[in-house]
Amino acid sequence: MPREFEWQEETLGSEDFYREDIEDLLQMGAWKEGFNEWAEYTNLDEEHVRIISDLGLFQAFDFYWDPTEDRLRFDAPTISDDWREQDATVSLDSSTVSMINGELTDLGRAVQEILEDYLERNDEASDYGWGEETYGKREE
Repeated sequence: MPREFEWQEETLGSEDFYREDIEDLLQMGAWKEGFNEWAEYTNLDEEHVRIISDLGLFQAFDFYWDPTEDRLRFDAPTISDDWREQDATVSLDSSTVSMINGELTDLGRAVQEILEDYLERNDEASDYGWGEETYGKREE
């Protein structure tokens, strides 16, 4: 299994509400908890996980707050369309690539659920909310 998630900080502009806060929660354990939960039921074997790691796909996940929908979202990475031409993926077939891409989406969902749990706990533990009121009042 790959090492613990190493979040790579990106600054994408003011439209990314609370990205740093979400990154902090991922580093505090949300990624590891979600990953471990996913690892218990994934259909991927060690070779597939190594390929994902070698391609840097674990680090390519993007978790963010969508102010339009007022909810936490994620973008899961996928194996690129030119996978047949890459050394790391040349041994795969199209059904395996599809399975890996689906499992990456499942990983994103697992981590998203854990992040939502963290956010709920933070809401209950402090006056600093993560919801309509907080995001509705933010001026960027």
